[in-house]
Amino acid sequence: MALSPMDVTQFAAVDTARAARMLREVRSARLSGGQAPVAPRPVIEQSWERLLRSGVDPEHDVRSGLLAPEEVRRRREASPLRHVLPVLREGLLSVADVAHHIMVVADEDGRVLWREGSAPVLRRADGLGFELGADWREEVVGTNGVGTPAVTGRPVQVFASEHFVRSQATWTCAGAPITDPRSGRLLGVVDVSGPLETMHPATLAWVASVAKLAEARLRDLHAHSLESLRAVAAPVLARLEGRALVTDRDGWTAAVTGMPYVDRVALPKSPGAGARWLPAVGTCTVEPLAGGWLVRAAEGRMPPGAARIVLDLGQARRWTVRVLGGAGEWTRELSPRHAELLYLLAVHRGGRSAAGLAEDVFGDPARTVTVRAEMSRVRRYLGPYLEHRPYRFCEDAEVEVLLPTDPADLLPHSTAPAVREGRAALGVP
Repeated sequence: MALSPMDVTQFAAVDTARAARMLREVRSARLSGGQAPVAPRPVIEQSWERLLRSGVDPEHDVRSGLLAPEEVRRRREASPLRHVLPVLREGLLSVADVAHHIMVVADEDGRVLWREGSAPVLRRADGLGFELGADWREEVVGTNGVGTPAVTGRPVQVFASEHFVRSQATWTCAGAPITDPRSGRLLGVVDVSGPLETMHPATLAWVASVAKLAEARLRDLHAHSLESLRAVAAPVLARLEGRALVTDRDGWTAAVTGMPYVDRVALPKSPGAGARWLPAVGTCTVEPLAGGWLVRAAEGRMPPGAARIVLDLGQARRWTVRVLGGAGEWTRELSPRHAELLYLLAVHRGGRSAAGLAEDVFGDPARTVTVRAEMSRVRRYLGPYLEHRPYRFCEDAEVEVLLPTDPADLLPHSTAPAVREGRAALGVP
């Protein structure tokens, strides 16, 4: 029976054993360089390619040391995911236990922090090293429902020999990333796993939906925290003259006076009291306030002067822009789209029009509305260092781009034509 890669999960639901045998043949053929009976699904094939480049042994599992119980407790207490455990449990555990699954929640480093569900399945997971405190990053244990969603930034189901490491071929899992709605930063992954026979094609959609509910809960909690800070800020701002605002610890604005409202101020990585220069505010003083910061703008907006801008694309899904100069230094994490746009402006120092960027990113010069909207968001935090018509970095800004060691890891999930050309120019076939 000829199958396309997209038929695998449906086929497995009908005949699990036969699907597992077919995937075993696919894996064996691909890893030996032979002709596979059917192509792996693209998300699985891309994962295997990453692992082959990194040297992970597909025939032997590698288990890094478990975190000590004290470290697991410390990470639990520090993780924002602790706030959404009730959402995850309500959405997943009752069904998971009946279906002989377990629910696993890992942090952004791939460390298993919570693990609940069917007791027999938990014991089987122990045999795979899928334990509390274990490291399940893709580059450590191969393609899996924790590490692979963290790399791709999207929900992934991994069935049988779609796992890169042979010892996991008796297992099935579906995981979805949970991101911080304030910054887009990965907080961790929620995964539902179980023995091969528990595979169901609807599991991935189910897990992805519950992960979105968890993110919605985090948004609600953030909105509530800003409301609380706003109550603290109101009497403080009422006593002040001139321009000022109050932000939470992450720079999200709770209240302003004497100036236009901005959603967020790019704070230094480790803010402290004193004189600063901040995007969207200019020269100002920063003072601690219960739950946040009071930012008081100086009279007149001083230009930042010459600056050094470091665009760091070297870390997987942790892209940042760092500005050194003016009256201070600050760093901001970038979304995938903003990382693409700033990379393209760094490559084209002469500038790109909205149509040019639309062609670079989408292959369609007509999509200028989308580009202008995204560039407007970029300019909210990087505006003093960017020109427009065309979009470009200021002439007196020194721009440095830090690239990953492996050229294939340059914005690896970007489909932008100009980014693909950038990878090819660096030697990626």
